[in-house]
Amino acid sequence: MIYGGYFEPDSKLKRKTELESLMNSPGFWDDKKSSESVISELNSIKSVLDDCSNLRNKIDSDIELINMLNDSFDEEVMNLINDDVESIDSSLSSLENLLVLNGPYDKGGAILEIHPGAGGTESCDWANMLYRMYTRWCSDKGYKVEVIDYQDGEVAGLKSVSMIVHGMYAYGYLKCEKGVHRLIRISPFDSGARRHTSFASVDVMPFFEDNDINVEINPNDIRIDIFRSSGNGGQGVNTTDSAVRILHIPTKIMVTCQDERSQIMNKEKAMRVLKSKLYQLELEKRDAELKKIQGVQKEINFGSQIRSYIMHPYSMVKDHRTNTETSNVNKVLDGDIDLFINDCLKGDIHG
Repeated sequence: MIYGGYFEPDSKLKRKTELESLMNSPGFWDDKKSSESVISELNSIKSVLDDCSNLRNKIDSDIELINMLNDSFDEEVMNLINDDVESIDSSLSSLENLLVLNGPYDKGGAILEIHPGAGGTESCDWANMLYRMYTRWCSDKGYKVEVIDYQDGEVAGLKSVSMIVHGMYAYGYLKCEKGVHRLIRISPFDSGARRHTSFASVDVMPFFEDNDINVEINPNDIRIDIFRSSGNGGQGVNTTDSAVRILHIPTKIMVTCQDERSQIMNKEKAMRVLKSKLYQLELEKRDAELKKIQGVQKEINFGSQIRSYIMHPYSMVKDHRTNTETSNVNKVLDGDIDLFINDCLKGDIHG
């Protein structure tokens, strides 16, 4: 079976065999986190190999059809080939991304946070629209999303949301989404039906598993507050004081987790996120090159946006880094953002 040299078929087939053997070993399912990691990697490798194989078969089939057209032209066959060209181009683009997703943390999960900018209800609603967009994109990719903190807006939308995205290459893809996102539309909250501009900030950083990093936190350097869960992120809404907020005093980093019913589990998850953030901070101090992981967070206002979503007076979504654009705003807001991510990765302009 031929997959193409660029995607290292031999090493991927070898790794696939290793993972399958590991799954059949005694005690594999005893460690849930470890087993989920193995299954995720195996599914990712299978997906790449299957995609390469299907793409090669499609290209070979089209070559045969082209040869047939040289002998006897058939318009229906020609149209079929033209339709395949677009599909093949899209598939190649997705596979090519794997060549540039070679950063030290690209294969791992991500922490994604959304915060509305100035603008009150408008910005809170826009932040919630982005939250919906990313959760739909994650669902389409087969990624698991853990919403660890969700704060409702006073009238509509959200004040902030933090979530962990689990899956192969989750950080590699989502790092392209870090920055300020701008929305222009006729406000549903304005009785005068005037046009409003809203901003929201998306922050993305790698999520490190416990066995990936070694971060020691001095108990005297943190303050832990317990409070009652609330909002969409709390499973035990208004029933138990299970939500946990941890402040790392020296860095002022704050992490909140309220998605578990158990206070102990919320504390454990919050500590894992805090360790990820502290580890990233330490890496940036040690090596200036690793600043690309976090990037420079711009102000959430005019002139700082990476992408604009325009719903009035015309329809367009435009990425200002790559000039990639589409007129189908609703499709993008439904989670179809691969067009922008792919062009971002090709241009290597993230962070």
